[in-house]
Amino acid sequence: MIKQQLSFHFILFTLILGLFSCENSIPRAEVTYTQDDTTVEIGKDVEILYSDSAIVRVRVTAPLLRNYLERAAPRQEFPNGIKVEFLNAYQKVENTLTSKTAVRDQEKSQVIARDSVVMITAKQEKLETEELIWDEKTAKIRTEKFVKVSKPGEIIYGYGLEAEQDFSYWKILVPKGKIKAEQVDEVK
Repeated sequence: MIKQQLSFHFILFTLILGLFSCENSIPRAEVTYTQDDTTVEIGKDVEILYSDSAIVRVRVTAPLLRNYLERAAPRQEFPNGIKVEFLNAYQKVENTLTSKTAVRDQEKSQVIARDSVVMITAKQEKLETEELIWDEKTAKIRTEKFVKVSKPGEIIYGYGLEAEQDFSYWKILVPKGKIKAEQVDEVK
């Protein structure tokens, strides 16, 4: 009788232990995300480096980046401003470009900087415009908007500009005037 009671208690204990240790037997559905499900990635305080032959040539920094992954129009937007530093082979900043907003078209490899665009060169030249397009493939910048270029001793202004990204060569397409720096105070 004691043997039967011990067997009964052992079986009962095993059944109770088995009930509490069982997992939920309902299978979980696997969730797979595709590119269509994730249309935008957001990054804060981003830094993007462009290199050529393992040498960093361009550094882009921005407080906010929205990377749109749409198949039809992949792009990167910088709604809170952008700073682009063009570096020489010795990692020294040659030129700095800033603007309040920018969009990078990934298919065209172009960055379109807008709103208060300023480019300052190592030669202390300053370009100001409302829109500037930087072509990553050709390493050129251009605009069709009004431009003002300040150089030591003079200011040149007009419409449209074509230049090398290092500003070693540039031309205003439709120049409107040239003012000697000492004349600027007289004009005001």
